[in-house]
Amino acid sequence: MRVKELMPGIYRAGRELATVNLTPGRRVYGERLLRHEGRELRLWNPRRSKLAAALMLGLDKLPLHSSSRVLYIGAAQGTTASHVSDIAKEGVVYCVEVSPRAAHSLLRLAEQRHNLIPILADASSPEEYAFLLERVDVIYQDVAQPEMGEILLKNARLFLRKGGHVLYFIKARSIRAEKPERIFEEEIERLRSAGVRVLQALRLEPYEKDHMLVLGRWQG
Repeated sequence: MRVKELMPGIYRAGRELATVNLTPGRRVYGERLLRHEGRELRLWNPRRSKLAAALMLGLDKLPLHSSSRVLYIGAAQGTTASHVSDIAKEGVVYCVEVSPRAAHSLLRLAEQRHNLIPILADASSPEEYAFLLERVDVIYQDVAQPEMGEILLKNARLFLRKGGHVLYFIKARSIRAEKPERIFEEEIERLRSAGVRVLQALRLEPYEKDHMLVLGRWQG
């Protein structure tokens, strides 16, 4: 299988994506492992990860590097967060999750991954976990709440450094039952009005219906 680096920390292995495993020999969600030039890669399934789907569909830039400080809102059981952890191997990934059951899975994952910090909290009240965080370089948000745009901006105002980036996954049907295109336009305008420079907006079909990823830079 031909393997080449697609972006820093991300590889194309044949037709699939992969990251260098931070914890060699360990899987997170049953993904395949393979060896390449003395390193172990974890294949990254775009059907299980919206970020992998976005990369497969043409995301131009991923603002993550080996020492990135990331606030991951809506980390669930850690599927995508584990790949972010691989990429930010010398940084830190603060994983906020409101579900106790999912947070328990994150806690187990954090026992294996030194740079992953689970936080059981409601992201709509970021002041409740502010004492745990420093300024971050990236906010990654993937939640299914109607007020998802305001949640992102509340956290950005508190935690995102000027010039930092947002990776905002918009789930149109979670906001309201209306044409997704209109909802996407409204959410993008919300970001711009709040001081986010939109760098790319990418629909996620066929991997995810009525979803969009917005990559932006925080000017606030």
